Amino acid sequence: MSIQTAAFFDIDGTLTSLRTWTGYLDYFRQRNLKRTTHLAFLGVHYPLYFVRRLGLISESAFRRPWAGHLAWYVRGIPVQEAQPIWEHTVRALDGSWRRETRQILEDHLRAGDLVMLVSSGPDPMVARIAAELGVEHYVGTRLETRNGVFTGRSIEPVVIDEDKASAALAYLAGQNIEVDLDSSFAYADSTTDLSLLEMVGNPVVAYPDDGLRSLAAERGWKIVSENSSETQA
Repeated sequence: MSIQTAAFFDIDGTLTSLRTWTGYLDYFRQRNLKRTTHLAFLGVHYPLYFVRRLGLISESAFRRPWAGHLAWYVRGIPVQEAQPIWEHTVRALDGSWRRETRQILEDHLRAGDLVMLVSSGPDPMVARIAAELGVEHYVGTRLETRNGVFTGRSIEPVVIDEDKASAALAYLAGQNIEVDLDSSFAYADSTTDLSLLEMVGNPVVAYPDDGLRSLAAERGWKIVSENSSETQA
């Protein structure tokens, strides 16, 4: 078995300027579906948003339940009938792809590197985005099913923080793929992606939040900036 160089990509904020959950929620809004679910979702998460803004909880403490509770919207929907949801989500991303990082992803594919998307988004949504980008390997937050129907629950762990790296490594082990992490790359925009960046020898922060930008400067990590198509130290 040959050892490969890999490139791991976060999606939201890294490959897209639009958060993927925007298109996901828009699917239900446009069709006037899951209104009670949406009110419950907002009732739980909007107070947490303001608590986070006040600095009383961490970014992770806000994002982890948000990502996990996206499963509420597909409760009762047969897996085989959910494809229009993922299609709508991808179509909503039109015009929001980050030109620089998408080019980097395509360069890795042309070089023959193993490319993997690693996202906290629902696994079938991440699968559809991967197909859009021509990427074979992906990891997302798994959705529980029973008898071929979504139950409305996510399967732990939500793929964020330290679970980003562990989920990516578990996938590789499960596929019997051996990767040289020291020669590999990771691209991400948030402090909640830190484990993914620290996992590889070539971390690159792309369109970073303030916390990650400061950390990247301290550690001398490369940055793909908002105003430049060049990777800079």
